Parts: sequence; C-alpha cells; structure tokens
Amino acid sequence: MPTLEAGSSPGWRASGFTLLELLVVVAIIAMATAGVSLAMRDNADSTLEREAQRLAALLESARAQSRTSGIPVVWRAGPEGFEFQGIAPGAIPNHWIGSDTVVRGTATLLLGPEPLIAPQSVELSSVSRPDQNLLVATDGLRPFSVQANSKP
Repeated sequence: MPTLEAGSSPGWRASGFTLLELLVVVAIIAMATAGVSLAMRDNADSTLEREAQRLAALLESARAQSRTSGIPVVWRAGPEGFEFQGIAPGAIPNHWIGSDTVVRGTATLLLGPEPLIAPQSVELSSVSRPDQNLLVATDGLRPFSVQANSKP
C-alpha cells in the first residue's frame, strides 16, 4: 500500500514561482530598461547632426522644386529659423526642430532653377556647444551633404 510523505496530500502539487525567481526577473527588467533609456538619450552632438541632415534634405527638395517649376529658390537663415523664397509658404518647413541650432555667418543659398549651381555651404552650430560645427555643402553638381567643419 502506497504511503504519503508527511505534510503532503494526493491532490497537491507545487506550482508558481518562488520569490527569488521573481526578484531575478524584476532585476533583469530594471537593468534592461536602464540600458535602453541611456542608449536613447539625445545629446547636442546627435541633435546638431540630425538638424544638418534634415537641412540637407530640405535644400535638395527645394532645389528639385526649383528645377521643376523653373522659378529660382533662395534659402535664407533668420533669427527664428530659415525661409525658402520662391516656394509657396508652408510647402517646406521653415524652422529648426530644436531651439539649440544656429547658423554661423550670413547664409543665403541660391538653389536653382539650373541643374548646376555654384558651390555653396552653410555652417550650423549648437548654442549649448559652440565648439561643435557642421557644414551642409554642395559642390554644385552633387547633392547637399553634411560634412565636419575643418575650420578651427
């Protein structure tokens, strides 16, 4: 005749997780969350790089619109952002994503309508990190691209 161990019953089985197992899972989730949040932090370097990439794309878009319409397009930097003259208002954004981006010097670019334009560039800088500069430039034949500024 089978016998039962002391303190057990025939219908009872151990199920679920122990407290230690749950604490390990919570600790792993906390470390993963901390790692992801640190990896997603946005610093001034990546913000300026993103603004420069965005400006290069906007300049190429305005250049294409100028070539398509045959109307000259001029890009001018202003204190609050920038403007595209020769394109309908609101067709292309005219502001920076963040308030930290500024244009160094006087920047005016002629974007068309000719397929070949003069070599042009605009220097972007960060207010919070004035030592960091990026150049959005074209040689007149290639598209605008972001380059590290080699000026001291």
